[in-house]
Amino acid sequence: MKKSERFEKTYVQGKLGGIEIWVDKTTGVNYLFAFEGYAGGLTVLLDRDGKPVISPIANAAEID
Repeated sequence: MKKSERFEKTYVQGKLGGIEIWVDKTTGVNYLFAFEGYAGGLTVLLDRDGKPVISPIANAAEID
């Protein structure tokens, strides 16, 4: 897997300001990216229990 293919954008809201959700295709961990103009921040997306949101990984046997 190429390094540029490790993350996949799964959700977008807004254009000049908004949020995106990115999934690490190696670990399945979801990240929330919030942005406004040229500023932004990235954090792990947490569930109600404070644990990271983890998506199922497609083709997990192929990733190594």
